[in-house]
Amino acid sequence: MISIQNVSKSFGRVKAIRDVSLEIGQGEFFSLLGASGSGKSTLLRMIAGFEGLTKGEIVIDGQKMRDVAPHHRPINMVFQNYAIFPHLNVRDNIAYGLRRLKKSRAEMDRMVDEMLDQIALPGYGTRRSNELSGGQLQRVALARALILKPKVLLLDEPLGALDKQLREQMQLELRDLQRSVGITFVFVTHDQEEALTLSDRIAVMADGRVLQVDTPEGLYEAPSTRKVASFIGNMNFFDATLHLNGTSGAIVDAEGLGKLSLARDKAQQPDGTKVQIAIRPEKIRLTSAKPKNGPHVRGQMQSAAYLGERSHYFVRLEGLDRPIAVSAQNAQRMRDVESGAGGQVWLSWNEDAVVVLTD
Repeated sequence: MISIQNVSKSFGRVKAIRDVSLEIGQGEFFSLLGASGSGKSTLLRMIAGFEGLTKGEIVIDGQKMRDVAPHHRPINMVFQNYAIFPHLNVRDNIAYGLRRLKKSRAEMDRMVDEMLDQIALPGYGTRRSNELSGGQLQRVALARALILKPKVLLLDEPLGALDKQLREQMQLELRDLQRSVGITFVFVTHDQEEALTLSDRIAVMADGRVLQVDTPEGLYEAPSTRKVASFIGNMNFFDATLHLNGTSGAIVDAEGLGKLSLARDKAQQPDGTKVQIAIRPEKIRLTSAKPKNGPHVRGQMQSAAYLGERSHYFVRLEGLDRPIAVSAQNAQRMRDVESGAGGQVWLSWNEDAVVVLTD
């Protein structure tokens, strides 16, 4: 549905987008994820036509967009501030874009009623914006965009103004709505959990570049670079040296962890390459007794933090100047290792928990 081909954007000497290429499928929920200044919103505005291209081409449904004005593109957009007209009621806000299509009043009323049902706001048509909650305002903004039946809906951090509980509720509603209408959503967010919850695929951006495109599971389980690994969830990083072990496997000599075996498909670099490896905190097991098998290392408990459903532990390893983070569900809490700082503990993990980073 959308083909972004070697696109760049400069504002004077500032390069906001650097040679980005992406393919976004029909009916896909695709997210652009990155920190502030990564270029994600600029790229979205280029798709919408609000920013011109310095280089490259954007194609939507087979049509080049370079010379197509924003209001002639087969897209609509939802903004973070909703942009609801305060002088119009809910019905008139939703129907606003239909007026230029010269539809009959009966047809407009039918379409608005269908949208009110779809966003779970039947009977709210006569209300004004000051009579709606934040979540209801967001639904009205979505309905106004979707009633025109665009081929692509662009969403620029549309849930950013909502509190945590309402935001999580709206994430589920937004995903259900996208599946029901079946059109392509391109969603901009800086919230990693939001992107993981909503998306079919995610493009992680930094410094105007796309670092990695993958499914939520692919990004979390197999990040390709340290920037991606550190942006998606929490991660422990270790400097290491890679040593190939015949054709079937490899060994990494990692600071603080010693020698670890790896499957050959995780070690694509030449023998002797300096690499970084990473292990997620929740993939590390914490015990007071020495494990009988598998990779393990001895450490000293530094501190423990109770966070409700989970507990986070920080463990010192010999040869490391920083603690290792371990995370566990509280159903699995090891109270015997929480008795005090400085106590001996053991860390263990499965071989497939180790990720080798290419940068």
